[in-house]
Amino acid sequence: MKNDKPRETKLLIENLSKSYLVQSEEVRALQAINLSIADGEFVAIVGSSGCGKSTLLKIIAGLENGYTGTLLLGKERIAGPGLDRGMVFQEHRLLPWLTVENNISFGLKDRHSKASAKTVSEHLDLVGLSGFAQAYPYQLSGGMAQRVSIARALVNQPQLLLLDEPFGSLDALTKIQMQQEVLRIQEVEKTTMILVTHDIDEAIFLGDRVVVMSSRPGTIRKIIPVELARPRDRSSYEFAQIRRAVYQEFFVEAENPFAYQI
Repeated sequence: MKNDKPRETKLLIENLSKSYLVQSEEVRALQAINLSIADGEFVAIVGSSGCGKSTLLKIIAGLENGYTGTLLLGKERIAGPGLDRGMVFQEHRLLPWLTVENNISFGLKDRHSKASAKTVSEHLDLVGLSGFAQAYPYQLSGGMAQRVSIARALVNQPQLLLLDEPFGSLDALTKIQMQQEVLRIQEVEKTTMILVTHDIDEAIFLGDRVVVMSSRPGTIRKIIPVELARPRDRSSYEFAQIRRAVYQEFFVEAENPFAYQI
């Protein structure tokens, strides 16, 4: 039986705007962003290059400041980086002189304790790398390195996992495998996730909702629900209909006379 009980709000963004100074000129990156994300939800954000989607993710991570508006994680205002948020970047950013095990444990407060060793071991199992604890980053494939970065982001049990185009540098087949892996991890951990991507199919495959952003200054053009059962069939008519709805938002904004055709 479907549980229709509303989920608690995990992240609340209200009227968020962000500007930069470039050669003494103000450049507005984000304009009046309003978004509420529920506990355990997977939200995908898409938009053209330079629309501010990665800036938005960095603000949520606490890596950017100087914005206006309200940003709450639970009931706490986000004022900087914190262990309650984990982030995975396009590049794995592993420390090459550390083993896989030590890369994952690097951010733990007491990484030399027995409890931390157990936590690291559990996360190695979670990402399917239990046999590679003593390997070094240069000995891993691109997909394996990203699994390590995901484990490192999750090891402190964050309330929110932020994914900034984490599969953009992978080949097509590895990318699909990693998308499936992230869904499996999300199902196990129940972690709230936000993905920024240029890949519309990826956004539809992973997200409970797809947030479509306008070009700069970035605003939310439309939020499209993805009410498809998992695992999702990318070749299905229903998937194609959602793809069409997302693409149409880009064509409308560009005032392109050619409508997107399936």
